[in-house]
Amino acid sequence: MLPSLFNSTTIPVLEKVVGFTEARHNVLAGNIANMDTPGYKAQDLSPVQFQNQLKEALETRREQGAELAASNSDGEDPFAGVRDTMKSLVYHDGSDNDMERQVAELTKNQMQYNLAVTIMTNQFRLLQSAISEQA
Repeated sequence: MLPSLFNSTTIPVLEKVVGFTEARHNVLAGNIANMDTPGYKAQDLSPVQFQNQLKEALETRREQGAELAASNSDGEDPFAGVRDTMKSLVYHDGSDNDMERQVAELTKNQMQYNLAVTIMTNQFRLLQSAISEQA
């Protein structure tokens, strides 16, 4: 009963968003930590790719009425898509790491994380309220 209750809410989707933003935070923090490393190439997880995979999973779930799978439909890890960023800009030491861009991406990622956690918290409060009224 409880798994079907949770899966009928947005909690599984929010769980995926929180997991993605945590993983992306680690990658972006690594870029900042290696800012002064000569030749370091900045990496990032593609938010667009993640959003597309999440959208596909939601459409499949809606069509089939099934639970959201732990991974995407072809069994690949959706976080494996680490890609190079800022390919057109290379500094004199061969790196492509730009502090302003990394901090801006980290800030946007943190805002997305905070939003997902806030919505998830509200979902849990609604469930708690519904359960306590039934008891």
